[in-house]
Amino acid sequence: MNGCHSLKRVGIHPEGQLSIQSILEFIKGNERFDEVGGIGCFFGFVKKFVKNKEVKGLELEAYEEKAKEIFSEISEEIRKRPGIIDVAIHHVVGKLKISDLIFVVIVSGKSRKDIFPALVEAVERAKREATIWKKEEVVTGESYWVEYGSN
Repeated sequence: MNGCHSLKRVGIHPEGQLSIQSILEFIKGNERFDEVGGIGCFFGFVKKFVKNKEVKGLELEAYEEKAKEIFSEISEEIRKRPGIIDVAIHHVVGKLKISDLIFVVIVSGKSRKDIFPALVEAVERAKREATIWKKEEVVTGESYWVEYGSN
């Protein structure tokens, strides 16, 4: 990814511009990383079948400023919890193909008992609260907008 050195805790990225390695490097760059006992990760990808329909691809759009603001609020709230060191939330927008990376959430913390509940909450809240819209294109040629986070 170009500009990896300027990666932030949260972000909205054009297709092909999100690097998992860059997010991990950002997390490892935290001044408290020496307290980290583990990192929990969620990577979301475009899947081929949704509700018994074969998907050809997705188109994702975002109200970027608001989405980043929401991701930042989620990250900040979860980072305040005991045992959590950092939370990164990043999302891709644009036209995506099957198996393309869409969404990354990484939580670092002192132990898995701290990390896993925080990771689940960060993923669920980001999917529910984000100002991101998803259009599914199915192999039959039809396409339709669906509620983000619905599948």
